[in-house]
Amino acid sequence: MLLSIGELAKKTGVSVRAIRHYDQHGLLTSTRACNGYRHFPEQAITQVRQIQRLIATGFSIAEIRSFPDCMRLVEGTAFCPETYPVQRKRLTSIERQIIELERRRARLIKTLSQSVVEDAGDSQVS
Repeated sequence: MLLSIGELAKKTGVSVRAIRHYDQHGLLTSTRACNGYRHFPEQAITQVRQIQRLIATGFSIAEIRSFPDCMRLVEGTAFCPETYPVQRKRLTSIERQIIELERRRARLIKTLSQSVVEDAGDSQVS
């Protein structure tokens, strides 16, 4: 059974625009009807959900496109040996971002606490 782009959007909860984007970047396979409309196989439901999951973990469209079928075609697949280096690299990047955000948070907390002390001192002088 083939699905229209609208049906695929409804079944996955993903916008038609996003599905077109995935199709244009080779993440989905569609056929064109005589009227030019796209039609997708039922397997596209699984693919769209998997693409969304991978995007939610920080992977780009280009990275997802480079993944083997074991990552793109099976919903919920978390690991294929071929993707281990890319996933480790993504994890390292996320961990670096967390460390940097914690540093920024600490600096902001320090700045706010200093301004509270200064504000309290200013109000006592008046």
